[in-house]
Amino acid sequence: MRLSGKVAVVTGSGRGLGLGYARALAGAGAAVVVNDVDSGAVDEAVAGIRAGGGRATGVAAAVGETATAELLVDTAVREFGRLDVMVTNAGILRDRVLWKMSDDDFDAVVNVHLRGTFTCGRAAAVHMRERGEGGRLILVSSPAGQRGNFGQTNYAAAKAGIAAMARTWALELARAGITANAIVPVAVTEMTKTIPAFAPVIEEAERTGAPLPTWLRRDEGMGTVDDVSGLVVFLASDAAKDVTGQAIGVGGDRLALWAHPHEKTVAFAEGGWTTEAIAEAWAASVGAEPETYGIPAPTLPPVT
Repeated sequence: MRLSGKVAVVTGSGRGLGLGYARALAGAGAAVVVNDVDSGAVDEAVAGIRAGGGRATGVAAAVGETATAELLVDTAVREFGRLDVMVTNAGILRDRVLWKMSDDDFDAVVNVHLRGTFTCGRAAAVHMRERGEGGRLILVSSPAGQRGNFGQTNYAAAKAGIAAMARTWALELARAGITANAIVPVAVTEMTKTIPAFAPVIEEAERTGAPLPTWLRRDEGMGTVDDVSGLVVFLASDAAKDVTGQAIGVGGDRLALWAHPHEKTVAFAEGGWTTEAIAEAWAASVGAEPETYGIPAPTLPPVT
């Protein structure tokens, strides 16, 4: 699935998942603007892509501010003549439980994830609409944004907002031929290595060079960075020109379409609902099967 002639920006692509996306896009023929706050990581990523025969340039800057977003788009246009794909991957973590989370913890994560996605998406959309040839916005969400996660008020809120942005932008940009989708990747990164249930398995696989076990790849949907990069290339390609407004999960051996929020059960009361009527109806009808919340704990295989 070739992307020859296309140009992509990938934020937060100096390492980890973002670097995997940038390499995959370049490997499929796209020219790539690599972005990260670490200039050394940017230089190394660009050099690696070029050494593999790809085209790349770099911008070392923190996302969030409009100036950075416009610089990324301007760099793509100056160096490669256009911009076709914006992948908003940049992110940070400041995990704390609610009563210990500071204003700075909250604002820092929301600024990079949510505001960074907004400013970069907006700058890309302005260019794509003016050029009149369509485009792709690929926004990186998370299972935490779909279900919530302990200690991640800031991160979960931002990632949920990103999924909502994709649905909204799909509506607003349809006439311009610009698609907007959220991806929900799960892969072995430095962050997932810290999860106690996964750490020993990941460490063993890295030590021996053996593949990750089937239960981790299938049941948990967790694999390598390369396992998730194919989705980004697909969404950037002409094959996905009609895919928009979706939240798509990928990881390990799993590919999944996440359901959008919808009314699960509905009850009616003529004339409206009193407090007492709600209390009476809750357990018997609307609230009889409440929704679960939180990312499910890993299902570990039995010890033999």
